[in-house]
Amino acid sequence: MVPYDIYRLLRCPTCGSRDLIVTDGGVACAACSAEYPRRNGYLDLMPRGVEFGYVSKYVSEEEELAHELDYHDLAPPLLAAGVRNRALRRLLDLRPTDIVLDSGCGNGRFAAWNANRVRLMVGVDPATLFADEAIKTVALVQGDARRLPFADGMFDKAFSIDVLEHFPRDVIDAYLGETARVLRPGGRFLVFSNTREPSRLQPLVEASRWLGRQFVRAGVYDFEREARRKSDHIKALATWEDVLEAMRHAGLRPVRVVFWNSVATSFVEHVLMKLGEAVVGRSRREAPQRDSAASTDDGAPIGEGTAREIRARQRMRARLQRRGPVYYALLAVTLFMELDLWLFGRARSGSYFIVVEKPMASDP
Repeated sequence: MVPYDIYRLLRCPTCGSRDLIVTDGGVACAACSAEYPRRNGYLDLMPRGVEFGYVSKYVSEEEELAHELDYHDLAPPLLAAGVRNRALRRLLDLRPTDIVLDSGCGNGRFAAWNANRVRLMVGVDPATLFADEAIKTVALVQGDARRLPFADGMFDKAFSIDVLEHFPRDVIDAYLGETARVLRPGGRFLVFSNTREPSRLQPLVEASRWLGRQFVRAGVYDFEREARRKSDHIKALATWEDVLEAMRHAGLRPVRVVFWNSVATSFVEHVLMKLGEAVVGRSRREAPQRDSAASTDDGAPIGEGTAREIRARQRMRARLQRRGPVYYALLAVTLFMELDLWLFGRARSGSYFIVVEKPMASDP
């Protein structure tokens, strides 16, 4: 979706000019002559003639990852994604008058889940693996968070879910600095990410992981897809002090913090959910699939476990849309996982939600 309202937010990501012309095909900059086409449901606002030292694998391997990420269709916000989304709504207090930025939106699921709660939801990502629902409901932009294509102070709120752990420190500083720039004074920004720090409750988390490893050794399931998804995690903000220092460096003031000690979540993710995927994702006899030879759209092989997990998620999405017993069972599991935030949210851990604020000009 490319709503007309988004054009008034823009500035040229190449030269920084606001002298932009809306054309039949997209946007053109009168200052530097750069052209930014409107593509299938989004604007291409990548800076022209700029080479960045760091490029995410989701950009460099976009075609290879397209099938594995299974990004086109969205399920309702449940399980770990549901906990994140409920925390986002609660901590950021989204309102009907808000203009909101999802920076590093991925397939746009969090933006799509919350688009009807705000005046305008904008999602930006350098990769274009956008879900079909996001294309319909979110103002999507292909852009780089180190040079956001938006003018100063355009957004009331912003959020970042599972992004910072992918970046080296210089990219984090640029990312946070640009987010601060496009927020209005008094605007708030929610970040969910994780450091390298274990919590005091780590033995309980490790118990679930140990149980999960026993099922892996028995060949019941594997964590191949998760390992690939996390293979570029850098966690340059290794400690909580690093997180706070990075926010201060960007001129952002912490307002609220909730830690995610994944005691219940670890059991669900390492045991309960994986057992369910192993059952639901089995190949049907009437339609056998060669799981060990499964491949992505460009022919790159994926493992049996990944193929089974993708099948399970596709089959479950079809059931969840009907909002029947399966949906409410998973909602109950989601609320069980959310207990981690309510019971242990003050105990420092690696995973965290932090809300920061851009100070008003009059603030000391």
